[in-house]
Amino acid sequence: MLNFFHADIAKTDPLVSDALNGELHRQQTQIELIASENIVSRAVLDALAHPITNKTLEGYPGSRFHGGGEFVDIIEQAAIDRAKELFACDYANVQPHSGTQANQAVFFATLKPGDSILSLDLAAGGHLSHGAAPNLSGQWFDSHHYGVDKETGLIDYDAAEKLAKSIQPKLLIAGGSAYPRAIDFERLSHITKSVGALFLVDMAHFAGLVAAGVQASPIPHADLVTCTTTKTMRGPRGGIILTRDTSWAKKLQSAIFPGVQGSLHSQIIAAKAVCLGEALSDEFKTYGKQVLENARTLAQVLSDRGFNLVGGGTDSHMVLLNFSNRDLRGQQVQDMLAKANITSNKNPVPFDSKKPSEWAGLRLGVSAATTRGLGKNEFIELGGIIATLFENCEQQDKAVVEASRSRVLALCERFPIYQ
Repeated sequence: MLNFFHADIAKTDPLVSDALNGELHRQQTQIELIASENIVSRAVLDALAHPITNKTLEGYPGSRFHGGGEFVDIIEQAAIDRAKELFACDYANVQPHSGTQANQAVFFATLKPGDSILSLDLAAGGHLSHGAAPNLSGQWFDSHHYGVDKETGLIDYDAAEKLAKSIQPKLLIAGGSAYPRAIDFERLSHITKSVGALFLVDMAHFAGLVAAGVQASPIPHADLVTCTTTKTMRGPRGGIILTRDTSWAKKLQSAIFPGVQGSLHSQIIAAKAVCLGEALSDEFKTYGKQVLENARTLAQVLSDRGFNLVGGGTDSHMVLLNFSNRDLRGQQVQDMLAKANITSNKNPVPFDSKKPSEWAGLRLGVSAATTRGLGKNEFIELGGIIATLFENCEQQDKAVVEASRSRVLALCERFPIYQ
């Protein structure tokens, strides 16, 4: 039995151990530009690997369905208090296992099957969990979508208002996974009020920028706000629900448990508490400012090299490129960057094909590389490398790829992680 508690994973499961070591090496030797990823601190990793993972609990601090939860109570309450302080709100639920489940809980608390919802179209930067047809939300609710102006790539608020007045949604949703510009929460709040709807903002991607004070907060304008603790928050994978209106507390508590989830993930909540504590620091505010500067630097470099930026630029951590005018597909460009140890992801752009294989977009995010330590000068260099790879996407010049990979590896060696 002692062997069970003390044996190293390399001895007990070499297959998984080798894969874990391979993943660590991949992260150490690649520049991560997937917008939904980041790099967590040693403290967050410590919480995720703690024996607190053994503890099963249901309910909330001070009112559990199992005994032995006194230390989890301390941790969860700390996470709640930190989230409320960080985002200047009066209620926080830190139990959602993901941003999608946080959204599901809001739906559970506010909607009935068949109710109408209005959200940003998936191809315009929305999210699957906001009523997209393949998702449960799109099958349970009468989903409608507003979009962006074809010329500017920016949300068409006039069209959204007209659509809202036409369909009279029960819930209007803002936010998504690939909209790089700032959202006018005040305008959307006005629209929701004019049709008697509730207003949900999913700030999963830009929550860290809100926390750092470099992007406007939706909290004063929205009835309910959801987010994740990964992405720009650089914490563990999981969700949070926030609101200024404590009258929602009872409904949201029961919407999470027993509504859409069972027992909580104690180790994740511990890591969330650590992440939220880190986000309250001055260092995190500096980090948020650097994320925004790096994203705008990358956008400028690529724009100067003649590449088409959706929305004309960025107000967030991400840059979205449209290659349709170059007759390239997102998958081609993603594969080209991968050859030089740069990780990215293909993405739909507004008015794109519905087939992923035909998507003309590529999404780049700077959060992880910023956490690693890359600043403006490094993103000028990295942007140049990326632009050169884009320009050689069809030729597949091996010398260009090799030279680019060497420069990327040099950046990785200058800014090491998890040594």
